[in-house]
Amino acid sequence: MSDALFDSAALLLATAPRPLVVFTNDPDVDKMRRALQAGIHAYEVNGYGVQRLRAVIHMAQLRFAHDQQLRTALADVSHRFEERKLVDRAKGILMRARQVSEDEAFRVLRAASMHSNQRVGQVSQQVIAAANYAEAVNRAGQLRMLSQRLVKLYALRATAPSPAPDDDLLDESCQRVDANLAALAKSLSKATYGDLIDAVQAPWTQLKSALLAAVDVGRLAEVDALAERVLLNADRLVTSLETTGMASSLHVINVSGRQRMLSQRVAKQALLAVLLNGEVAVAARAEADKARAAFEEALSYLNGVPLSTREIRESLDAAGRTWGAMTQALARVPGAAGQQALGEASEALLALFEQLTERYERSMQMLMG
Repeated sequence: MSDALFDSAALLLATAPRPLVVFTNDPDVDKMRRALQAGIHAYEVNGYGVQRLRAVIHMAQLRFAHDQQLRTALADVSHRFEERKLVDRAKGILMRARQVSEDEAFRVLRAASMHSNQRVGQVSQQVIAAANYAEAVNRAGQLRMLSQRLVKLYALRATAPSPAPDDDLLDESCQRVDANLAALAKSLSKATYGDLIDAVQAPWTQLKSALLAAVDVGRLAEVDALAERVLLNADRLVTSLETTGMASSLHVINVSGRQRMLSQRVAKQALLAVLLNGEVAVAARAEADKARAAFEEALSYLNGVPLSTREIRESLDAAGRTWGAMTQALARVPGAAGQQALGEASEALLALFEQLTERYERSMQMLMG
């Protein structure tokens, strides 16, 4: 008896299950074991006879029906187990998002299930997917922000006495870029997003090398050009994630996350306008004005969206006040004191939008929307 028979039987079992009977002269026990594993329901050795054929076929049919019942029961148990794991994960996400009990989180899932006419497991899967996309949008958005923050810190280091007070922030920012790229590469589909992540990684490798070398004001424009490439490709990644996520609330996370970047870009471009000369300085000043207008437009948008809680409103109010302090520092940026004030205000504004973006990410409306 050839291997082809067992392979064909196994293929038939996997694609179109049917009762199978084998008549053979081979009494090998190992062949019997392989026949059983391949899904053969009757293995008759030296026993073909017209008077016995009907009974053999009936036995094969009964064994086939019994096997199918067992497979169906096993599949149902496996499905329920997997669904239970999904429900537990979704409950954990909702418990962290709104600080509710496990029972309350399950009531939310059950209510959403009844409202949408879906199983609780299906709703749980949607909550998990929404949380994963929200986290990915947040992380990719951090890459945009960090590209601008790093140049800002590099510029402040160039103008500050050694050791510069922002040395630790620059090192910490480099570590955050590496951590976010690693997390995105691990959590996102390589086939879908691998090229976009690689497009961020390539200029980041060069930028990181330049940042960790000795500070040189003469290389500031070169460093900024690399950071702009990181920004451009990180923005493409965010846009792709937002589109794929198919949740309107992801746009709010994107806008809030972009405010982090704009807070750093405004400060960075204002510093470049002072530290650089000629047409490059003029272009930096124009970019600062453009980023400033974009920040104010987005702040107005966030103040008007309904995706809000008390904590979100508080963060938005604080961000508005801190933005006011930063605009005052921008007017004094040509002086050393103004540059220091700008650095402090931009970091305070960044911290507020870091907090705000995380609150949008954990928002119940986002997770259940």
